[in-house]
Order: sequence, then structure tokens, then C-alpha cells
Amino acid sequence: MVYKSAIAHIITRVLLILLTILSGAYLLFKLNVILGPVLLLGILILQVFELIKYNQRTNEKITRFLESIQYADFTSSFTHDSQLGGSYRQLNQAFNKVMDEFKKTRAEKEEQVLFLRIIIQHINIGIISYSTTGKIGLVNNAAKHLLQITQFKDIHDLKKISPEFLEQILSLKTGEDLSTKINGSLHLNVRCTELKMGGKQWFLLSFQDISAALKQQELDAWQNLTKVLRHEIMNSITPIATLVNSLQTILEEDVYIKDGKHIILDDGFEDLQEGLQTISGRSRGLVGFVNAYRDYTSIPKPEKSHFSVQALFEDISTLLKESLEQNHIQLISEIIPQELCIHADREQILMILINLVKNAREALEKSDNKVVQLKAGRTMSNHPFIQVVDFGPGIQPASLENIFVPFFTTKNQGSGIGLAISRQIMNMHRGNLEVNSVPNKETVFTLRFES
Repeated sequence: MVYKSAIAHIITRVLLILLTILSGAYLLFKLNVILGPVLLLGILILQVFELIKYNQRTNEKITRFLESIQYADFTSSFTHDSQLGGSYRQLNQAFNKVMDEFKKTRAEKEEQVLFLRIIIQHINIGIISYSTTGKIGLVNNAAKHLLQITQFKDIHDLKKISPEFLEQILSLKTGEDLSTKINGSLHLNVRCTELKMGGKQWFLLSFQDISAALKQQELDAWQNLTKVLRHEIMNSITPIATLVNSLQTILEEDVYIKDGKHIILDDGFEDLQEGLQTISGRSRGLVGFVNAYRDYTSIPKPEKSHFSVQALFEDISTLLKESLEQNHIQLISEIIPQELCIHADREQILMILINLVKNAREALEKSDNKVVQLKAGRTMSNHPFIQVVDFGPGIQPASLENIFVPFFTTKNQGSGIGLAISRQIMNMHRGNLEVNSVPNKETVFTLRFES
């Protein structure tokens, strides 16, 4: 409506100018009147001036309106009435409506930003955002409290805590986690996210104190380990103590002195020999248990490198080919994408997979579907994974939650340490080892990696 009214106003002025020109030409060339055309020339000049003024006024209003939007100055207002006609009044009203909508939208956004800032300041997780130049964009009170830094202007201020901590933070990639100990009482879990705002690249860090959770986990682990140690040691010590008492009784009842020499009866000698053999066997078992515990608690730190999963699977197939063929078990590999690589300690991952494939081979001894699958790929979050799948009897739900507990085993000859060590290795890789088993259908062990 405003546009049509303005067009009509301009057309009217242009028509009046044309009418004035034609009238002047008629008076001058047809009637030879000079005074009339001179007067009409003055009127023509005024009409042209008014048309220019009209357009200039419109341009000024539009320019002021656009500049107000450009600089987010929504305090400007446009007069509802105008000496230049009703079209200007309508134009002013339209501008004011747009300005009011912008004011309303900005007020709502400011409220939302204020609300989010209040939330960020109230949460217990530390939040820090910084640009590629290191400039801090946002830091909440929880981050200042956890890091004990009151004035935080640049990410390099983390150097006050320790240069190593700053280096770890700057090396974090989007989606990665960092678990680090700041001091004797503070253990932080740090996560990094990368985002773009206003054409600039920003990094968002979240800091969470996991000291309490780790202490509880440590306490639970020690309690579980104590139970296992007590159970295993008692299983070895109790029969040894009983046998020692029995052997003492044999020595008292079946040994007599003749001619100054100790003589033992044949039955007593056999019982004594059998008892000593039993003590020897239990002692070897206890020594084996201690060695297994030593292996579990002295896993070397991973030496990571990039390696091909396909080459890894080929090594496993070569190493276990003979034992798998003897049990008529087929090993199938599937890698998507085929060129998939993993950043990890190759020898440690190889050890885990060999252990898992051996377990699968033992599980398939009485199964009709003698197939073990090695699968590798990437998750929806682009993290690599490796799976070992078998179609044996599976793991019963009652045992499923305990199979990673050190020295827990469902096998007659098992030590119960292999899966515990495997999960420990994956934890040291900042990954995880998981199991999903459906009895008499399939069992899937999954190695998940962070990168």
C-alpha cells in the first residue's frame, strides 16, 4: 500500500511537470507570448525542486532506517504525520512497526542470553570458551573455582597451573576427553568441542572434578580385589593348614623309634607323600595366582602409533590359523572402510584380540556354527571400533557383569585374568571393552577407541 501510494505521488508530480512544459511551449511557439512561458519556467523549476526534495527525503528516511538496523540502534522513531503526504505517513508507520519488531526480537534474545549466562554460572561443571588466538570468550565461576584462577583473559593463563596442563589442553581435538590430575586432591576430566561463531573458530572446554567418583571407584575396586585375594588365598591356605595337621598326626601315630632310628609305616609313608604332593600343588597354584596379579597390576604404558586394521587382522589369522583349523573353525574378517587405521599400541591390541579369538574358539567347541567374525568400522560419532563375534552358547546374564572382574572365571582351567587385563589395556587407551551376549545366539566383544 505504501509503495503504490508513493508511486502515484511521483507519477502525479511528473505529469504536472510535463503539463507545465507543454503549456509553456504552446504559449511561446503558438501564441508568441513571452511572459507566460517565463512564469511557467519558474513554476517548472519549483516542481522539479519539489520532486527532487521528495525523493531525497525518501532516500534519507530509508538510509536512516537501514543504518538503524545495521548498527542495532532501535531507539530511532519515524514521525507518523508528514507534510509530504499520506504516503510518507504510511511509510513512517511501516518503519516504526519494523523497528518495534526488531526491538522485541532483540529483547527476547537478550533475555535468552542472560538466562543462559545465569545457567552457565550456576552449573557445577566448569565452562571455558576461547578463540584460535587464545582470547577467552566465556568462563564461569565453576571453572575459576576448579582451576583456582580469578583473572582469566587468555587460555595461556593455564600455564600458571602447569605448562604440561596447558600443552594437554591445546592439543585436545573436538570430541576428545582428557583425564588429568592437577594436584593431590583434584582430578579433572576435560572435554573439547569446536564451533564457529561470527565467522570465527572457537573452542569450548568443559571441566569436571571426578575425584570423588574416582575415590569411590577405587574403594569399590579395592573391596572387590580384597574379596578375590581373600577367597583365593583361603582356598590355598585352608587345605594346606589342614594337611599339615594331618601330616603331624601321621608322624605321631605311624612313626616309631627302633634301634635309635625313626621308622615309618608303609601306609603312613604313602599318606605323607600324598599330602606333601598336595601341598606342593596348592603352593604352585598360589604362586601362579600371585604372578597373575602381578601381570594385572604392571601393564606397560601404551606406545601408540597409526596402523592398518587389515594388516592387524591378517596377523591374527596367521598366528591362530593352525589352532582354528584343528577345531574346524572359520575366521571371517569385515572392515569398513577397508583402509581403516587405528591410533593405539599395536602389540597390546593384538594381544587383546588373540585372547578374545581364543576364548571364542573354546566357546565353539560344541557348537554347530563354528564361525568367528572379526569386524571393524566407525561409529556414528566417527570413532573406530573392533568386534569379535562368535555364535556359541554365550555368557549367562548372572556371569555377564563379572567377567571383567580380576580372577573371575567360568572355565575349569581359566585364570580369570585375561579379560580383566584386556579391559585395563583399553582403559589405558582411553577407550573401552564391552560385551553383549545373547545365550545360544551370539556373543560380541567390542573394542571402542577415541580416535
